[in-house]
Amino acid sequence: MQAINETARQVKLLIMDVDGVLTDGRIYFNAAGEEMKSFNTLDGQGLKMLQSTGVKLAIITGRDAPCVEHRARGLGIDYYFAGIHDKREAFAELLAKTGLDPEQCAYIGDDVIDLPVMLKVGLAAAVPDAPSLVRQHAHYVTGCAGGMGAVRELCELIMQWQGSYDAVMARYLS
Repeated sequence: MQAINETARQVKLLIMDVDGVLTDGRIYFNAAGEEMKSFNTLDGQGLKMLQSTGVKLAIITGRDAPCVEHRARGLGIDYYFAGIHDKREAFAELLAKTGLDPEQCAYIGDDVIDLPVMLKVGLAAAVPDAPSLVRQHAHYVTGCAGGMGAVRELCELIMQWQGSYDAVMARYLS
């Protein structure tokens, strides 16, 4: 845990996959063929709190669904990449845009498509139902499932490791 603490203190950008991380991984379609997803409000609040500490947020997702773009806009996600099948390209673009080093980034994913970025960042996280290979390459595996608070858990841990958690929570206790 000590190594994770040291790595997490450097995090300036949290990058997330969507399906299976911000959602439970299920995809719904209505009669018109429009894609729908269910997002957890706890994750959204965690992202807003983390962002308030100065950590930037990014999404890199393999699907290009308008409902995800809408959610990303609503949360004020700083960087949004959709329809990306080689996430290394979007990650390289993120590094160029932000001027950050890979060690200053955290990534949370749930499947093998996420591994190329997970292997490069300073803090790689996975959800508990990710395939074994993905969990093996994660520095941290959340206790909560994707779409069920996994992102909130990671946000709170980053804030704790960076020493900002108490100050953020004090806003709600006064």
